Amino acid sequence: MVINKALKAITQYLTEAFARIFAPNDDEYPNIGVQPFEGEIYSPGSSNS
Repeated sequence: MVINKALKAITQYLTEAFARIFAPNDDEYPNIGVQPFEGEIYSPGSSNS
């Protein structure tokens, strides 16, 4: 009986992982588009150190 329970648990674990990997994305990121660059452009000769 212990082998049956272990086999059932392993099978369930693998099928849930398979379903999660191949399921559609559930990301709920907002569709905000491209954001403008607001930083400073790097200049190799102008370091602050």
